[in-house]
Amino acid sequence: MPPEPAAPALRIDIFAQTLELIGADGSLQRRYRVSTAANGPGEQSGSHCTPRGRHYIRAKIGAGVPAGTAFRGRRPTGEIWSPQLAAQNPQRDWILSRILWLCGLEPGRNRHGTVDSQRRYIYIHGTPDTEPMGVPRSIGCIRMTNRDVIELFDLVPAGTRVDICT
Repeated sequence: MPPEPAAPALRIDIFAQTLELIGADGSLQRRYRVSTAANGPGEQSGSHCTPRGRHYIRAKIGAGVPAGTAFRGRRPTGEIWSPQLAAQNPQRDWILSRILWLCGLEPGRNRHGTVDSQRRYIYIHGTPDTEPMGVPRSIGCIRMTNRDVIELFDLVPAGTRVDICT
């Protein structure tokens, strides 16, 4: 039986604040600036930290919705982000455009119990274009510009491996 073809993978570097798309042949296909947790790396539930280790994309959410679509509970709210909407909701943590929901692969590190990335709702997602990239500011997720997360969403299938390192 022939070996299965290699698949693309994502590598997120918390220190560098970058996300790299690695092709099936091992080559760098894309590099994006991202924003990870303001609290730094960590796996504990409630820490508001970005979990490290091996993950995969459990689900892709938001295919076909307009750029800037706001989500709550992984469902579109019917809102499109705007400065006026943001001014009406100053404390809201905006999840926009697309969601790549991550699931940990390492029991005791980022899967099961109080370190479970999926149960912590750790996503790669869009954020308002007013938010800076390359600066840790999220509450655990990996934020991308809306343009970049839409592009990435279209390039990777569910099941794609995601390695998060420092």
